[in-house]
Amino acid sequence: MKTRSCTFLPEQEMAWEPAGEGVVRQIMGYDGQTMMVKVKFATGACGAPHTHYHTQTTYVASGRFEFTVGNEKRIVEAGDGIYMEPDVLHGCVCLEAGILIDCFSPMRTDFLGKK
Repeated sequence: MKTRSCTFLPEQEMAWEPAGEGVVRQIMGYDGQTMMVKVKFATGACGAPHTHYHTQTTYVASGRFEFTVGNEKRIVEAGDGIYMEPDVLHGCVCLEAGILIDCFSPMRTDFLGKK
């Protein structure tokens, strides 16, 4: 059986999962090749520096964040995008409460509780 999400994922029907202090996420669609995740940050919350083998792109839907990707640090805000190549250390600090839309390839099986 193919691993995939439902076709339609209404926000009101999707549970918010804890993803760190002041951070929650909703998985908004996936199959084996791709995954989209909405991540909500409170002001001051951190996305702890980490690496993973997935390619990641992030769209800043709202708020302001200080992102560190590799050796580069930038302030990003609504409308901006970030690309993180596989295995590069990255993380963020939320400067103004907001929402990030993360896309991963391949999907993050660890987000589904599957190893």
